[in-house]
Amino acid sequence: MLENLSLNYVTRVEDDLSGIAPKAWDGLLAQQDAPSPFMRHAYLSALHASGSAVPQTGWTLQVISLWRETTTDPALAAACPLYLKTHSRGEYVFDHAWADAYERHGLNYYPKALVASPFTPVPGSRLLAESDKARQALLAALLDLCKTNDIPSLHILFGSPQDLQACESAGLLQRSQVQFHWQNQGWRDFDDFLGSLNQEKRKKIRQERRKVQEAGVSFRAVRGTDMTGDDWALLLRCYQQTYWEHGNPPYLTPAFFDAMRRDMAPNWLLFVAEQEGQPIGVSLIGLHLDAQGQPQVAYGRYWGALARVDCLHFEACYYQPIEWCIANSVHRFEGGAQGEHKMARALLPTPTHSAHWLAHPAFSEAVARYLEREKSGIDNYMEALQQHSPLKKPLPN
Repeated sequence: MLENLSLNYVTRVEDDLSGIAPKAWDGLLAQQDAPSPFMRHAYLSALHASGSAVPQTGWTLQVISLWRETTTDPALAAACPLYLKTHSRGEYVFDHAWADAYERHGLNYYPKALVASPFTPVPGSRLLAESDKARQALLAALLDLCKTNDIPSLHILFGSPQDLQACESAGLLQRSQVQFHWQNQGWRDFDDFLGSLNQEKRKKIRQERRKVQEAGVSFRAVRGTDMTGDDWALLLRCYQQTYWEHGNPPYLTPAFFDAMRRDMAPNWLLFVAEQEGQPIGVSLIGLHLDAQGQPQVAYGRYWGALARVDCLHFEACYYQPIEWCIANSVHRFEGGAQGEHKMARALLPTPTHSAHWLAHPAFSEAVARYLEREKSGIDNYMEALQQHSPLKKPLPN
């Protein structure tokens, strides 16, 4: 562990999260403007301890924390996970062209510094801090670490408004992307929700759901706390098969799912598709819970199928979760990265944001110009998408 004293805080740099108590980390997370389960101590620790996000896979963790001196023990004032990356996979904010440009000019783009939740394109708080002052001090510590160690760039992905405000004040470049999220408007049930859509989309959804039903497929929803060993084994099998079918090794190891079962079961919801009494597929949903343990936000995470059924993906990944969210008064369902096809299921375009610092002045200027052009394209894309909303009436601002 390294310690530095600056800006009235003691800054610590550690190789894992064991030096910070889960209660202190999660308590700080709960104070943020956009907390999510994917920044919890248990989640990040599981990624590291399971061998999923470790140096051998290109993710070297450095936990940066700021501590405020008190009359008793030091108090955690700010913290974030920093990963030193040797590649750009598993991030969902694509900078491969930047890396290629560096290489063409004989410069090293890697290792780069990344503040994110690995393999998780979910917007939320990244710079956990007790105040704006502490957040700015945390960001200053990150930049200082990069400069001192000749790390060529820093990237803060899918940050919250508070994160981005601190980054803008520090002069970091801003980048936008588009995801598709469903917002609960207080519909009574799924039919009430369908009634809010235009006739074409309503008809299409009913046809897709009918195909799954006529194939003899039924679903059961099970919370993580009620999932059996067979349920977790099925989830792992389906998750791994989906990655292998696309020619990629799975990011997450079996030990990661074991940790989720042990430490974060309430934050998961599994939809199991069954045909003739046999499970044929799953859809895994993450849940952000309020202080009373009630789900507030749902996140589409992983899906997989062991049999081919027309429209099964739409049913498992969109219609079942939306129906569950309506029944359980969940405010929002986030469908994950990319996917214009989600609009037909009433997941509407939503901007997400990241912030970037590049040490090389000329490349920083070039990327800034590129991001200006990209932003114009994103703005036009958002405007075009909004013209094709499936809703009869636009959502209130």
